[in-house]
This record gives sequence, C-alpha cells and structure tokens, in this order.
Amino acid sequence: MARTTTKSNRSEENNGGENRTGDDAPNAIWFKPIMFGLMLVGLAWIIVFYVSQGTLPVASLKDWNILVGFGILFVGFLMTTRWRS
Repeated sequence: MARTTTKSNRSEENNGGENRTGDDAPNAIWFKPIMFGLMLVGLAWIIVFYVSQGTLPVASLKDWNILVGFGILFVGFLMTTRWRS
C-alpha cells in the first residue's frame, strides 16, 4: 500500500523529527555551564576548607563551610535531574 504524506509528516521529516516544545525542549545554552560550575565550586569550597585547615573560605563559619560546600554541590547535582539534550 502507498503511504500518504501529510503536511505535518513532511515538516517532521524536514527537521529530522526534532519538533520538541515544553518539557521535552532542550535546555538553554547556559544550563550546562552553570550546572557543572556549581558542582566544581562546591568541590573547590570543600577542598579549600580542608587545605587551609579551616581558615578559608569563610573563617567565621568554621565547620559550617563543609555544609556550604556540599549545599552548592548538591544544587549542581539537582540540576542534572533537569538536564535535557
């Protein structure tokens, strides 16, 4: 049998079938750099805290610096759940 081609089928074939909108649409271009940046900043925060023996990044926070570092890291990991390519 012959396959009929409708206007909507032709438009999907022309753009490779990638007509995604809403929740299926890919992320904005800034999403990946922010996501990876937050994970790296959180990791760097924790490393700096340990290497400086608690005097950096914020000395007044004392051991709470670990929680701040893990918090920043966690936000980056949460962003990975929303990553669409």
